[in-house]
Amino acid sequence: MPSADLPLAECLTYRPELPLPDGFDTFWADTLGEAPLDGVPDKPRYKRIDSGLAQVHTYDVSVPGYGGRPVRGWLHMPARATEPLGCVVEFLGYGRGRGLPHEQLMWACAGYAHLIMDTRGQGWSAAGGVTADTDAGAAGTVPGFVTRGVESPETHYYRRVFTDAVRCVEAMREHPEVDPARIVVTGFSQGGGIALAVSGLVPGLAGVMPDVPFLCNIPRAARIAGVPPYTEIAAYLQLYRDRTESVFRTLAYFDGAHHATRATAPALFSIAMMDEICPPSTCFTAYHRYAGPKDVRVYEFNGHEGGAEHHRAEQLAWVRSLFAGLPSGQADRS
Repeated sequence: MPSADLPLAECLTYRPELPLPDGFDTFWADTLGEAPLDGVPDKPRYKRIDSGLAQVHTYDVSVPGYGGRPVRGWLHMPARATEPLGCVVEFLGYGRGRGLPHEQLMWACAGYAHLIMDTRGQGWSAAGGVTADTDAGAAGTVPGFVTRGVESPETHYYRRVFTDAVRCVEAMREHPEVDPARIVVTGFSQGGGIALAVSGLVPGLAGVMPDVPFLCNIPRAARIAGVPPYTEIAAYLQLYRDRTESVFRTLAYFDGAHHATRATAPALFSIAMMDEICPPSTCFTAYHRYAGPKDVRVYEFNGHEGGAEHHRAEQLAWVRSLFAGLPSGQADRS
């Protein structure tokens, strides 16, 4: 598969001008400061389920997300833990739901708590537990989620998703069996973009692991990516020819390359040089702008699958080393 983007040498020096939208920090402070709607639960709920696994305890989770509406997830815990655990909060790729409870066990088997957040309106889940997007944006969007509510930052789909993600991290910080000083966020593709957003919105994280992240340098991605989901933006603008400026103004509030400038936690990125879905130059844009300590694993001859299980081994070693150097106790949430 030939590369459709800049070669590695150019990506390593690629630092485009990407102006921060007006009121970026205020927009997110106001969003996260909104009170939940009346009549919705204000506390996370955990229901132990029988997954058939003896060494991992699994909980069906419901966390009050955007507007207080429930966001579902699976929480996996090592069965014989005797002290507060480090925790990995994972966000999913585009179109995926949390699926079956026994699907993703690596982090629990490594000795960590592992919360998998369902992405509202996407995918499917076992036990009838899906997260609906009841605040869908205005009509006129093309199929998919990237342009849902793109008429303004206030109505955009990812405003709700990013808020859901922040609330899930906050829920884990308050969980009695989780060490709040040892929380890492991660995700693949769309999940990597969500993890980058959380890195800038939640202070005091222990670490961030964005894999081949989506939603980075969105104006460039929409112009060079030849396959979905970025093509949804081009399809929208084919219909609404006069909205190019306003669309990219809205999307700027959700661009991981902007959120990365607010990050402070250590990060381990992965980027694939033959990725046609999340072009490597867009991922490198976020990497270069990431304000915390950072490292990257580059997979020169891989597409959107990135490092796959080879990279999981890198992540396991990175998290073990990261947690070993942290004191247990209360996280700095200032």
